[in-house]
Amino acid sequence: MLKATLEQWRMFQAVVEAGGFNQAAQQVHKSQSSVHHAVHKLETALGIPLFENDGRRVRLTEAGELMLRRANFLLDEAHKLEAVAANLQCGTETQLRIAVDIIFPPTLLYKVLNKVSQEYPLLRIELMETVLNGANSLLKSAEVDIAISPFAIKNGFSEDLCEIEFVAVAHPDHPLHQLNRPLTIEDLKSHRQIVVRDSSAERKAESGWLGADQRWTVSHVRTSVDIICQGLGFAWLPLAIIKPQLNQGLLKPLPLDKSGVRKGLLYLCFEDGDRLGPAARAFIGELRYQSMTLPTAEAEGFLSL
Repeated sequence: MLKATLEQWRMFQAVVEAGGFNQAAQQVHKSQSSVHHAVHKLETALGIPLFENDGRRVRLTEAGELMLRRANFLLDEAHKLEAVAANLQCGTETQLRIAVDIIFPPTLLYKVLNKVSQEYPLLRIELMETVLNGANSLLKSAEVDIAISPFAIKNGFSEDLCEIEFVAVAHPDHPLHQLNRPLTIEDLKSHRQIVVRDSSAERKAESGWLGADQRWTVSHVRTSVDIICQGLGFAWLPLAIIKPQLNQGLLKPLPLDKSGVRKGLLYLCFEDGDRLGPAARAFIGELRYQSMTLPTAEAEGFLSL
């Protein structure tokens, strides 16, 4: 027989988050006496004090801090359990929210989405394009169900999805191409680099090699491609995205003395697989299949350009 109830743990958590019993009572829409009574019964049942007075406020005891970590996990699992039950009750979900890093090939993504929409024609799909930490930030805040991200998540599920190849490129008339010799990193440092800004509000970073003295920072890879096609800089760009510009001669790989191709891993991430409905599972299955067809620089012949 359990000594404490979920409601008592919830009141305990509310007092900590609100900073006191009166504040917690307003937050959970209960009387101050009922919140105090629930926490008191919890302390009595456990046989340990969870709070101690600190002037007009209360603060956690050492034991209370330990209990809070466990209580947060317990309440989070309880919420997940109810969410799973709700999904089972509803059957097929009506909405699928996906965060996708902008380096993931869009044509491949569209194939996946189209296949899922054909199978679930009433499904509403919400797609959020992100950069670097942006996808995982949206997943953490429960704004999306699935994330395709350059970073694995600490809590939840992360699976290696595919490798994205980045090619160092510039317009054929760019001064770097006029040197007519293999380029070094030192050569790149004296020319303008175009980089992409992190879309996460929590962690700000920029993508790729950042050794150039002059940089322009943009919010989307398509902006970077457009700038470079006009001869205004160089960048490391995803091969799968710039294939049309390479084929049209608008972009040309830089002849670096060391490999002009770099690889980055993308992860498939979600918080709890049990909460995903059949449409989400169909999306994941088709995504895995399509990701196996990504081109490589060697296969496309761009390493010899």
